[in-house]
Amino acid sequence: MNIPTWVQDAIFYQIFPDRFAKSDRNPASNLPFEDWDSAPTHHGFKGGDLYGVIEKLDYLKELGITAIYFNPIFASASNHRYHTYDYYNIDPLLGGNDAFNELIKEAHKRKIRIVLDGVFNHASRGFWQFNHVLETGAASPYRDWFHFDEARLNGKRNWGAYPTHHEEHALKNEDSITAIGYRAWWNLPALPKFNTDNPVVREYIFDIAEHWVKLGIDGWRLDVPGEINDDDFWREFRRRVHAVNPETYIVGEIWHEAQRWLQGDQFDAVMNYLVTAISINFFAAKNLNTSVIYQAGGLKDRIRPMNAHDFASELDHILNLYPKEITFAQLNLLDSHDMPRFLSCVNGDKNALKLAWLFMFTIPGAPCIYYGDEIGVDGGHDPECRKAFPWDENKWDKDLLGFVKACTALRTKYTALRQGDYKRLIAEGEVMAFSRSHNDENIIVAFNVAEAATTIELKFDKKPRVLFGNPTISGNSITIPPRSGVVIK
Repeated sequence: MNIPTWVQDAIFYQIFPDRFAKSDRNPASNLPFEDWDSAPTHHGFKGGDLYGVIEKLDYLKELGITAIYFNPIFASASNHRYHTYDYYNIDPLLGGNDAFNELIKEAHKRKIRIVLDGVFNHASRGFWQFNHVLETGAASPYRDWFHFDEARLNGKRNWGAYPTHHEEHALKNEDSITAIGYRAWWNLPALPKFNTDNPVVREYIFDIAEHWVKLGIDGWRLDVPGEINDDDFWREFRRRVHAVNPETYIVGEIWHEAQRWLQGDQFDAVMNYLVTAISINFFAAKNLNTSVIYQAGGLKDRIRPMNAHDFASELDHILNLYPKEITFAQLNLLDSHDMPRFLSCVNGDKNALKLAWLFMFTIPGAPCIYYGDEIGVDGGHDPECRKAFPWDENKWDKDLLGFVKACTALRTKYTALRQGDYKRLIAEGEVMAFSRSHNDENIIVAFNVAEAATTIELKFDKKPRVLFGNPTISGNSITIPPRSGVVIK
């Protein structure tokens, strides 16, 4: 099983490019962007760019980051850039290809890897081949790149790419092919769905995947890959990408169990929203903001208060879903651009966030921090979860930042926390503990989510040493302060 070896040791940071950092070096910086500190909107642009990211690489390095996952950066007429119109060029608002080339150079110089978002299920209305068909109909040599209505292809009805009121109503009640003339992802007119049964389209996508790996990226995060319902497509994608660089990480956006794609012949991992859900359920069981969580898309049906036993049992299940190499390559996260931020899901409970971070940094799989979480950025569903990063340090929660840095330092220092075997030790009431073991390195991690201190009994082969937290140890008894976690060696 050829899983990239570097991922189990990585610490990721997710960046939404329009909102992380902006630079005067960007030729587009003089355009009329929204005010950086104003509330985010669905369609507005703040002007964040790749030069801004380059200028903040040392901040990320100090944070302990070793890999960045970028939301899409290819040319697009949307602030989130999931509406791609040119897959071979970086959006000029982000600094273009020159900024990308410098980013790769400067990130790799700091031993930070780069993973790009691959949006291959659908393109945009501005995508050349799609626009060509809208202009020329059945005469277009690109007519088989998408799924079109024959009547509109032959000029008997008008396209609904920019729907009328009547067409908007039709989209709510019928398939987009009859409503507007082409298959659109989730019936969204701006997102025409590729015909990936077409060998020419398949080759086009595989070439894109190879192209950016050749230019130095270290991985692909695949947007809604389950919508391309074709295992052979993804097997070929993997074969082509790994032929260029076998250490290229391929991680899919799958919100549920993903055995189908994780047999070692398609993806290396998925975004581990299963871990996201149980982290919210256990560490914030008494502080769930159900109205916000209801906006969390594919996550909402999994959110419910959990005691330690249910939490540990669900974690056991998650850690045994896939082969070990794949489990250790999972992209573990607490939130993302597609859901409300963790703090908003838990009514601002910062202790819950700290506990969840310590958990994420001590279990198998690569932890991923969503930009700004480390300084206390909150926000409900899109667009609120996509706020601009506040670079005024007076607005930072320095306590949270220090906690994250301690977590990244802990994981970086101890091999057992990255590569060690996992074993459940205690799961009772509001206390849960597990061990991570690698060669002669044995580490115990314990959590107390109760409002009072709790004492647990553990056996030690030698005198225990506290690596993290403030427990009281007497013999084999460990007293954990209220709502805190401890790490002991």
